[in-house]
This record gives sequence, C-alpha cells and structure tokens, in this order.
Amino acid sequence: MILKKIIHPEYFQGNKKKTNYFEGWYYKLVSKDQKHTLAFIPGISLNEKDPHAFIQVFISSREALETKLKSYYFKFDLSDFSYSHASFNVSIGSNFFSLNKLSIDLSNEQVKLFGTLQIEEITPIQKSIGSPNIMGFFGYLGFMECYHGVISMSHRLDGVLLINQQPISFHDAKGYIEKDWGKSFPRAYVWLQSNHFKDPNTSFMFSYADIPFLGFYFKGLIANLRVRGKEYRFATYNRSKIVKEEIDQHRVHYRVRKGKYVLEVNAESTTSIGLASPKNGMMINQIKEGLSGWIRVQLFEKNILVYEDTGYHAGIEIMK
Repeated sequence: MILKKIIHPEYFQGNKKKTNYFEGWYYKLVSKDQKHTLAFIPGISLNEKDPHAFIQVFISSREALETKLKSYYFKFDLSDFSYSHASFNVSIGSNFFSLNKLSIDLSNEQVKLFGTLQIEEITPIQKSIGSPNIMGFFGYLGFMECYHGVISMSHRLDGVLLINQQPISFHDAKGYIEKDWGKSFPRAYVWLQSNHFKDPNTSFMFSYADIPFLGFYFKGLIANLRVRGKEYRFATYNRSKIVKEEIDQHRVHYRVRKGKYVLEVNAESTTSIGLASPKNGMMINQIKEGLSGWIRVQLFEKNILVYEDTGYHAGIEIMK
C-alpha cells in the first residue's frame, strides 16, 4: 500500500498521522467562456490546537476590464472527513472529490456554491521507477517536510456550478489537479501553472522552493512542460539547473538548463488574494495567489527555439 500511495499521490496519505500534519488537494477550474476561474482546495489539518477538515474556495471573475478576487474558508469537524482506501475519493460533509467528479454544496453568509462537475480525459504525468511521482526519487523518502503531487496536467470538465444562484457553465471547460501534504509549506517558493495556451494541448507547471533536508536547505526545482503529447521535465533530481533568476513581487523570469534543452519562463500576476497555508499542520500562515496571470514559455533545443507560447488564467504564487 505504501508503494501504491507513492505512485498515486492523489490517494489520502495521512491515515497514520495524528498531529502536525496537513493534506490538501487543489482543483483548478476555468469556465468555457474563460470569465471565471475557481480553485477548490479540500483538505485536513491535524494538530493539537485546532484539528479540522476544510475546503478553501478561490474565485477569480473577469468583469469588463477588471478582475475581481474572492476567497472563502469553510471549516468542518474531522468527523466530516472520509476517504477510500481502494481508490481516490474524499468526502467533506456533503462535498465529494475524486479523479472523475467533484460535487460542491457550500454556503455561508457571503456565498453559496452548488453543483456537480464531471472530469474527463485527465492527463497524468510520466512516471518511472526512478520518478514514481513529480518529486522523483525524493518521493520515496519518508522525512520530507512537504510533498507535492501533480495529478492531472490538464483535463476536460462538464457541468454547471451555481454561485449565489448564478449558473456558471463548465461544459467543455478545462481543469487541473495537484496536491500537497506534510507539515508545512516551504519558507520561500515560486509556483506557476497554466493549461490555457494557444495550443490547447500545452500544459505547464513550475515550482522552485527552499527545501529543508537533513538539517540544511537546498533549492528544489520541479518544472513540467507538456507539448504535443511530449513531456519535458526539468527538476533538481534530473540535474536541471536554474542559470538565471529574476524575481519581484509580481513577476518572475527563469532560465533553466538540462542537457541540450533550455527553458525560458516569464510570468506575471498583478492581482492576488490571501489563502490559508499550513505551518506544523495548522492552517495559520497566509500565502498570496492570483488566478489571472500569464506565463510565457520558450523551449530551446541546442540553442534553436523549438516551441514558444503564452498561457493565461495562470495560477501564480510568489513567496519570497
């Protein structure tokens, strides 16, 4: 079962954890008309002071030339959290999350969300014995402070979600799924993701973070570019190197080298909102995320530009 969980990080990992532990899945949804981008983050927080299950909701809506952001944190008793041992599915109250469906029934004084969306044609990452998940051989280690899993680089959505009784169509829309689990988020990191490029089959995710390891820190890189059915992986564990980094509050530029390939990444987000993040299992820290940024990627092979595109509706977190 341990190996199965390593190969399938979407499974609930924390069934033997008692305290100082968090686990959360990240479902990103972009409506067909691209006017609404949402993220649902179901999860669990195990600690002595405030153990609970939760669902965070992040809504980015484009109205005229303005992007409006809202976030909500729904808190549940631990008894409201349940999961399957045999496959990936998680229930929190009357909400359900799996690889092929999410069903939402949330309400508070500010917002009411209701609906069921089908998930079809998921795009998993490439795996091998040396890289059982996106973390490579680090995925086998049992003492990391934070683990990351990419569940689907891109997939199709179908259904309707009601936001305050307003129907938002997700017929033939796009989604993305990843997750994190462990004790705490990294102290500093950059995270980027988009699967809304001119080429509809392109998807991209990027994470560069300070990673605690055996009493010291190292810079850990994971970047995955999927183009025309081929995957280009740039990561610390396959000897990829960041050769240029420019970063400020709203934008980043990276140049990454691996063998004959060079990846240039430029990203910018001018709007962001606070989301709760874990520290020793408690959801007491805050990160800033935007869902309306853009990411420009250029892929060079032997100094020849072989691919270039810009992705929109990008999830961007810059935590310096």
